Amino acid sequence: MTTASQLRTLVTIQAKAVGEDALGQPTGAWQTLATPRAEVRHGSGAQAIQADANVSTVRMSARIRRRSDITAEMRLLLGAAVYDIKAVVPVEDGRQFIELVCEVAK
Repeated sequence: MTTASQLRTLVTIQAKAVGEDALGQPTGAWQTLATPRAEVRHGSGAQAIQADANVSTVRMSARIRRRSDITAEMRLLLGAAVYDIKAVVPVEDGRQFIELVCEVAK
C-alpha cells in the first residue's frame, strides 16, 4: 500500500506539443504537463538478443496520485534520464494512485 510519505521523488511528465514550424512540419517539441511527486521503482536491466547483438532495456515504474490526463504517448523525466511511458495502470489498493510503466527513451 502506498502512502503520501512514499511519494518522495519529483518527476516531470511531458506531452508532445501541438504546433508546426514555418514549413508546416510538426515541431516535435515537448511541453511540461505536470511535475508530481512519485514513488520510483527501478526494475533490473533486461537483456535481449536481437540479430546477434545484446540490447539492454532499462525499465522503471513511477507511482503517482491518480490523474486522468496522462497517456502512454507521453514521457517522464527523472533527473537527466528520459523515459517513454509504456502503460498507465490504476492501482487497486484503496487509494487514488496510478502506476506509470516506463522504458528508457531511445
